[in-house]
Amino acid sequence: MTVSAGPRARGLTDTEAARLLAEHGRNEVAADRRVPLRARVAAQLRDPLITVLIAAVALTVAIGDHPDAVVIALVIVVNTTVGVVQEVRAESAVAALSRLSAPAARVVRDGEPHKVPSAEVVPGDVVALGEGDIVPADARLLEAAALLVDESMLTGESLPVAKEAGGATGEGTLRAGTVVLRGRALALVTATGADSALGRIAALLRPRPEPTPLQRRLAGLGRVLAAVAVGLCVLVFVFGLVRHQPPGEMGVTAISLAVAAVPESLPAVVTLALALGARRMAARRAVVRRLPAVETLGSVTVLATDKTGTLTEGRMVVERLWTPQSTATVTGTGYGPAGEVVPDGPEEDGTTALLTAAALCNDATLRPPRDDDGEWRALGDPTEAALLTAAGKAGLDHERLRTALPRVAETPFDSTRKRMSTLHRRPDGTLVVCLKGAPEAVLDPAVLAEPPALLERARRAAARLAAEGYRVLAVAERGADHLPDPPEAAEHALRLLGLVAMADPPKPSAAATLAACRSAGILPVLITGDHPATARALAVRVGLLDAAAGPEAVATGRDLLTGAVADPTRPRVFARTDPRQKLDIVQAWRARGAVTAMTGDGVNDGPALRQADIGVAMGRRGTEVARQAADLVLADDELATVVGAVEEGRRVYDNIRRFLVFGLAGGAAEILVMLAGPLFGLALPLRAGQILWINLLTHGLTGVAMGAEPASPGAMSRPPRPPDQHILGSGLWQRVLLLAAVLAAASLGAALRAREDDRPWQTVLFLTLLAGQLGTVLGLRDRLLTPANPFLPLAVLASAALAVAALYLPFLRDLLDTVPLTWSDLVAPVLAAVVGFAIARLPGHGT
Repeated sequence: MTVSAGPRARGLTDTEAARLLAEHGRNEVAADRRVPLRARVAAQLRDPLITVLIAAVALTVAIGDHPDAVVIALVIVVNTTVGVVQEVRAESAVAALSRLSAPAARVVRDGEPHKVPSAEVVPGDVVALGEGDIVPADARLLEAAALLVDESMLTGESLPVAKEAGGATGEGTLRAGTVVLRGRALALVTATGADSALGRIAALLRPRPEPTPLQRRLAGLGRVLAAVAVGLCVLVFVFGLVRHQPPGEMGVTAISLAVAAVPESLPAVVTLALALGARRMAARRAVVRRLPAVETLGSVTVLATDKTGTLTEGRMVVERLWTPQSTATVTGTGYGPAGEVVPDGPEEDGTTALLTAAALCNDATLRPPRDDDGEWRALGDPTEAALLTAAGKAGLDHERLRTALPRVAETPFDSTRKRMSTLHRRPDGTLVVCLKGAPEAVLDPAVLAEPPALLERARRAAARLAAEGYRVLAVAERGADHLPDPPEAAEHALRLLGLVAMADPPKPSAAATLAACRSAGILPVLITGDHPATARALAVRVGLLDAAAGPEAVATGRDLLTGAVADPTRPRVFARTDPRQKLDIVQAWRARGAVTAMTGDGVNDGPALRQADIGVAMGRRGTEVARQAADLVLADDELATVVGAVEEGRRVYDNIRRFLVFGLAGGAAEILVMLAGPLFGLALPLRAGQILWINLLTHGLTGVAMGAEPASPGAMSRPPRPPDQHILGSGLWQRVLLLAAVLAAASLGAALRAREDDRPWQTVLFLTLLAGQLGTVLGLRDRLLTPANPFLPLAVLASAALAVAALYLPFLRDLLDTVPLTWSDLVAPVLAAVVGFAIARLPGHGT
């Protein structure tokens, strides 16, 4: 037995593909897992915003403000810890899978069979293969009997491929990682490691060096804020010296103001928003392997999707029947008996005889559901399994048929004859010959005893169905009195029963999912290794292409290779593509500035999954190679889950922008107060401790709670933001300045009025500025009264309580240099909160 794939024999599962990939080339993920903890922590600390916070800690320690230094340091520690833990968890899961036992191969050396690990197979070895085996290396067939191989994980082709010794280049060779569905073979190993098909794909699986869109935007913002913070320190300090303020006091004030100018809780907000997004995605059956990928999904402008198993069910299903009398439609999906055969007209359609012969001339087996998962399973050729399923929908029991009409002889299918025949004994002792095969091999006068007109009509019907993307089989039968020798001699003078048209049907949710993508401004593109006619037919069925679209809408891998397609971003459907070409298509879109998401499940999808901004792998039928290369794994294999994940990504980005409006507006208001106050006779508007207290209450718990806000109602009805848009673009800068100006004016106005009335103006200014910011944070909510995030209103109430406590608790009064206020003094802060709320509710707050 060579690398057994188990009873399903439907491609690589769990760690088998990952192990094969490790043996046939460099495994980048394994290399990533060896990153030392110190390097992980250092990478987190190199973030520009974190660098600013580290500098802020040093400054606050220098001025003796140890409490605030501890708070800022805690933010740094929490942010770094969460980031490292998330990386380690994701990679530990992959490591646990890869530690499982490696597959083995049975080789013949010196005439003796040996069972060796697949990694030890070398060129020149002869490997023995049987049904369910995974091919451990590229090899040339020496012997083959009825060999049928599933190459979908490498090519994307949903149909199995017949192989024979001495055949053409493709028919006489095997490629590493493919699965034997039927038959047996001996093959001579010709290539392993980087020289094999699997190794060449592994070489394309290089890590993605570019940061995510959010990381690029926040890095740019961090640099700007760092420059602003240093500039403010210098400006305020010099401004104070010009007004003959004490240098020590102005130094402390300048540093405090610089700390206030930087929203130090931004990393915590980003981390919380990403973590909550990952948690929500997990609830939607989407597992995030890299935390920044959560936000990147919201930026996606192009969705490049695979066909088999992504847009389609991944199982062949009979959909149309043609008989000389009439036609019929077969309903239902999967291998289960749910569905029926619906005649297209009132005539006797002959479908029962057609499906009876198809079920008898058949080597597949259907297994009923187990473990309450509700899924029927197929053993053997998926094409033959589809025929059995169609027969079951017509009320035929294939087990009873086989018992009533036992097989006594057969002529197996091979790629030269392109047909298969079986002979069965009837209860009366006579025989019936059942035959199925490709239309060109069956609709032949040498095989069928039918009038030329009927044969021509059948050929036209087969061509029409093939043009619609179906795989077409012709079925025939005849009676016989004796068993011919050889059995192949029975393949003449048969009666045509009809044609069977089958396809890998689209998932029920596929069309709606692609429509939702277009509504959200995301362009879907189909990239598959399947036949162009099949790819086009599917694209039309799911609404990706219009039925009247010209031939230029579909391109092939050969078109890309010959340069017939000058711009790979123009076609919407690509067929017959190899892994290198999938990679080129993704890179072409990225070169145009698009943010790309690529979905796939096979080894052949791995390089493109790694190169795309977001790689999305199928969790059920996907290979481990695809899962390792991806940023997001869909546990339910449903493309619709990606749409939900995109909504989560947009929610995360909106919340980050919303916090920036709030945090930067508050910091700018404090700066304006400190710079403009002296012009109105307020020598030192706020003390250093008061600035830091405002900063702690607004940028701390309240700011972090903003990261949990639910998605905006119209998040999926607007186009994705431009990839080159600044994080404060689309009117956010203007919004920040407007809010800052209004808050500063309201606070200074309240302070000047209090000074005129001989009241404690500095305390009034302190409380008014803080209350105005708390009103602003509530006004920035998209869903004002939503119960989805109760933490924000609770955080605002807690911050308001701490603000009042700063006036009435003795130890806080001494620390912050405040005095108690009367009820009349509290009117101005309440009005400032209302004004901040009202201004924030104005349309166009930019989130």
